[in-house]
Amino acid sequence: MRILILDVKSNGLDLALRCKAHGHKVMWYDQPSKKDGWPTAGYGLVDKIEDYDSLRKKWLWWADLVVLMDNAYYLEMLEPYVRAGVPVYGCNVESVKLELDRALGQKAMQDAGMRIIPTKRFHDYGDAIAFVKKNPQFLVSKPSGDAAKALSYVAHDAGDLVYMLDRWSKRPDLKAAAKKDGFILQEKKVGCEMAAGGWFGPGGFSKFFCENWEYKKLMNDDLGITTGEQGTLARCVTKSKLANEVVLPLAETLHKLNYVGYVDVNCIIDKEGPWPLEFTMRDGCPVRYNMIALRNGDPATWMTDLLEGKDSQIFQPEVSVSVVVSIPPYPFPAEELKDVDNVPIYNVNADDNVHLVEVKMGEAPTLVGNKIVTLPSIVTSSDYVYVATGKGTTITGARKSVYSTVKRIKIPNGAQYRTDIGGGRLKKQLPDLQKAGYAIGLSY
Repeated sequence: MRILILDVKSNGLDLALRCKAHGHKVMWYDQPSKKDGWPTAGYGLVDKIEDYDSLRKKWLWWADLVVLMDNAYYLEMLEPYVRAGVPVYGCNVESVKLELDRALGQKAMQDAGMRIIPTKRFHDYGDAIAFVKKNPQFLVSKPSGDAAKALSYVAHDAGDLVYMLDRWSKRPDLKAAAKKDGFILQEKKVGCEMAAGGWFGPGGFSKFFCENWEYKKLMNDDLGITTGEQGTLARCVTKSKLANEVVLPLAETLHKLNYVGYVDVNCIIDKEGPWPLEFTMRDGCPVRYNMIALRNGDPATWMTDLLEGKDSQIFQPEVSVSVVVSIPPYPFPAEELKDVDNVPIYNVNADDNVHLVEVKMGEAPTLVGNKIVTLPSIVTSSDYVYVATGKGTTITGARKSVYSTVKRIKIPNGAQYRTDIGGGRLKKQLPDLQKAGYAIGLSY
């Protein structure tokens, strides 16, 4: 099969390598940045396209399968090709609004019969500050559009949130983004954060659902800034109370939107049940690597089957833990790309437990016997280096597996990662979840 991967931030390298290993012909387009130009991730490992116009002239027609790794780019360009029959796995122009337009997403949840958290939409930070002063129970701010993850903020009290809103208002770029895309304020709910998602196509939902728990903060015990995600605990099951409540009710909406791909709903679960927070209209990251680790068989044919209304996915009945491994200055921008380029990665193989991201082929000084020789080696191309995964019948087994892999791989000047993925708050909250009927069978 001929597979074209359309990417942002080099998340497609692992899929490209696995498809290539299964005998597929793979071409990968990875979007350049204005500052650093073409990303070098994947050089020497997979075939890359560096001509955007050639996508429309050649590669979209060439592909038996087009895989979108994100939903913030390419959608409008792809729309006429999808109508012409080009097989695209991923989001489309209308369905992405459920994720990027927070207020619209909340309305879609409500229309599907879900109970939603009280929410107010804004386009001006000053208006939001005035609102919080009168409504101090609104302590959560979330941006619409393709905004920085750090703008998703949960305050400890109203003063905290007013400070952050005022701080953001003084940045012209954030002020303009708020005016253009808007943002929402929500009441703060206290409980266990848990998500459920499923794969949807013309035939409806797949029989499997992915239950997952995200660890979004930079440091252990959920300290530090929000990075997007530092690791995930996940399992794929055919019976899920949470999926019944917040995923299956979306079927009619997704059919109307002609959606093909993965949809995930993150929730806060308290004594009143689940409060849906937000849509993810794509394979999230790094949970996509948990899915890859648990999925049996060919890494791509299930997507073409989904596009044709078939359900061919089979998952192992295990738990998976993923851990993001990076190098400084992540999660902050590097002043120069050379600061994070060509750093050797020792003892790494692109196997079932290692999912390469911002890496390429290069050279590294290597100890062979008693001598140092320069050998071909996998090296970094930026600071989000790889994601490790581990599996087990229990969370403890999956944690032991993933961290043994992380400890085996060496990066000069120190890799950075959380050591509590799969543990931490969830260990305390799991009994309460299971008393309410969620996460049944999951154990340490």
